[in-house]
Amino acid sequence: MTTQLPPALNIIALTTFAASLSGRALDPVLPHVAEDFGVSIASAAGFSAVFAFTFAIVQPVLGAAADMFGKARLMTVCLVLLGIANLLGALANSYEMLFASRILGGMASGGVFPVSLSLVSDLVGPEKRQVAIGRTLAGSMAGNLLGATLSGLIGDFLGWRGVLALLGALVIGSSLAVAAGFRGADIARPPRASFAALAAGYRTILGNPNAKYCYGAVFIEGCCVLGLFPYVASFLFQLGEVRLSISGIVIAGFAVGGLFYTMTVARFLPRLGMRGMMIVGAALVALQLVAIAFGPDWRIQLVVLLLMGWGFYMIHGCIQVFASELSVEARATALALHSFFFFMGQTLGPIAYGFGLEKAGKIPTLLTAAAIMVALGFACAKLLRQRRPADIAPE
Repeated sequence: MTTQLPPALNIIALTTFAASLSGRALDPVLPHVAEDFGVSIASAAGFSAVFAFTFAIVQPVLGAAADMFGKARLMTVCLVLLGIANLLGALANSYEMLFASRILGGMASGGVFPVSLSLVSDLVGPEKRQVAIGRTLAGSMAGNLLGATLSGLIGDFLGWRGVLALLGALVIGSSLAVAAGFRGADIARPPRASFAALAAGYRTILGNPNAKYCYGAVFIEGCCVLGLFPYVASFLFQLGEVRLSISGIVIAGFAVGGLFYTMTVARFLPRLGMRGMMIVGAALVALQLVAIAFGPDWRIQLVVLLLMGWGFYMIHGCIQVFASELSVEARATALALHSFFFFMGQTLGPIAYGFGLEKAGKIPTLLTAAAIMVALGFACAKLLRQRRPADIAPE
């Protein structure tokens, strides 16, 4: 295992960037997708829900497959499938066909980002690993930041089909880079996990008192926060702002807030502590949900999404630290479960928001989500118990 940061890390960052672009590709253009297929916004939001759901459910399977058949090989296959899924979506002539392409895309994406973190650990020694993982996370966050903006801009010129077509080409290009770049890479070969070790790890994790609070909390986060994104464009349409590029810019504000968190966490953590970070972060998210409920101008909503991203990562980063401490021996399994519950929350979120918006209306639905987030912050601060200090890093 090399102690220097190898060039292959740049390829990993590229793959996480491309996969993140695909995950939120349709959010800014959903009103046009719904119009083309003659479905409601709530139905169109199902594209985001099914992508997150399939991403979540395949992770345990793909993680085992990566250990058995090789991480770089599996990542290459998943990238090819993700690119094909995007291209099929661009050619879809029915709601059902586009829905099926998002299922395939979610499954393929599930084998990119989680596997990339394992590859980083194989490539880089412990003394350099935190820096290497930071580079991988930067690729993912850049994809989240630019994905919504680029999708909106491309959507204004080429439509939503053009968005998926260009992303398909980018992802397939990334697969070629992985296949070529890892051919001669010096990758450590960790021992294969046995079923007995896997079962013992699950017992350790689920036996930790913090487990149910960690996983329940990230599920609620995914539902209340990420579940809102498919409706941001439609909220702006209701205000008369029909430019898809504006919807993309507003949604990208959330990722900017996440980057702001990475620059400020070292300053705020010593002052607020873990509990204070969770309470303040949840309260900040709740305030922004209230602001969105009353439909301000898009410029204000851009600032609102930025503050929401900052608050979200304040609480999410703390919960992630607790999840990483559930079991030292089975840390990868613990974090895989963390991602599973988080993306399951993203799956249910658009459905729950769609039901609330249809039955109760925009203001009551968003105010309810805000109240849930405030309660979550205080519950996490009270129930989660830290066993040792740890650094916080966003997912």
